[in-house]
Amino acid sequence: MSQEVLEDKVLGMLLGSAIGDAMGAPTEMWSRENILIDYGYVSNLDTMVREPSAEGTWDFNLPAGGTTDDTRWKKLAAEYLLTQNPGQSLNPDAFGRLIISRYEQGLTALQNTRGFEPEPYEVNLRKLAWLQEWALVAKPFVENDLQAYAYAQSQFYGGEMTCAGMLYTPVVGAFYPAAPEIAYQEAYRISLFDLGYARDISGLTAAMVSAAMHPEATPASVINVVRDVDPQNYFKSRLVGRSAYRMLKEARAIVFQANQLSMQDIDKERTFLPNGYTDTLRMARILKAYELLDARNQDMPFHAGEIHLVNLTALLFCNFDFVETLAFVVNFGRDNDTTAAVTGAMLGAYWGAEKLPGEMVRQVLATNEAVLETDLRTLSHQLADRIKSEQLKQ
Repeated sequence: MSQEVLEDKVLGMLLGSAIGDAMGAPTEMWSRENILIDYGYVSNLDTMVREPSAEGTWDFNLPAGGTTDDTRWKKLAAEYLLTQNPGQSLNPDAFGRLIISRYEQGLTALQNTRGFEPEPYEVNLRKLAWLQEWALVAKPFVENDLQAYAYAQSQFYGGEMTCAGMLYTPVVGAFYPAAPEIAYQEAYRISLFDLGYARDISGLTAAMVSAAMHPEATPASVINVVRDVDPQNYFKSRLVGRSAYRMLKEARAIVFQANQLSMQDIDKERTFLPNGYTDTLRMARILKAYELLDARNQDMPFHAGEIHLVNLTALLFCNFDFVETLAFVVNFGRDNDTTAAVTGAMLGAYWGAEKLPGEMVRQVLATNEAVLETDLRTLSHQLADRIKSEQLKQ
């Protein structure tokens, strides 16, 4: 892979993820009905009128292209990987220490806050709270206190099987381009916060991005990672087998069933076509896929299995079309910015930055740099240089 192609795909991964994050951020956790009422069928970037939160935006009403913790995690992961050697195994202790260090910086900033007005305290408290759950797990891990780590991991966000590793392992996939098995192993190594099959899904997320980085990648070569890459032998799990692969089969079934609808099956007067969307049959099939996905919703929208299933369904249904796939994810609702960020990372790595929608790219780059102190282009250059320097040694 040439330096030019590598840089294009690394930047594509970061941009694709940030675009997905920014598309979903205005309606994160909204119902589909409320998305339709306020935004119609979302297929582009828009301003976000929302209150700040630790996991969301840190300020009120960001302009179009603004992002949430999904992009912050990609940035933190990239900064960690820049300290690592792509030719060697990742150091999970170093990752844990970085998270603890950032949390302690947040504590110091909050302790040093002065003044009568509440806003500076609220801002610093949000920045601190972003990492508090993570630091409580990372601390006993790096101290090698196995019992305390096991307890903390089981209490992480209330003990839910959250999409923790999926927030940052796409960057690991780009760090090991066109080497999905290695990407899986290294992502699995630093998925300190995942429970059960969520850790497998985090590894697969990295592996799918890695497969998408291949210059001759196809939709099938990326999707089939879920079937073909299994270093931890989840397929051999007694009674259960591999949950992530079962979700792929469910995604295929959903897409198949939705595409069986014909014009004769549709009540055209009741099929809602927002934003001038004119393909009645296509919209009816999307709504059918949503209905089938609804039946498989988990208790928590940020459940790793739910996000994995929605991601796979969207990729299969839209055949890797960048905007259509992200629109499918965002308009489904639930934890749509996180799902779109994961899906967008895969698609961005697959297509490369040059083939992503130009106006979306400009908005995301500009807003993240000017408002959120996140320079995605510089990060991509640094990562690509780090990867290429190791490849030249080999």
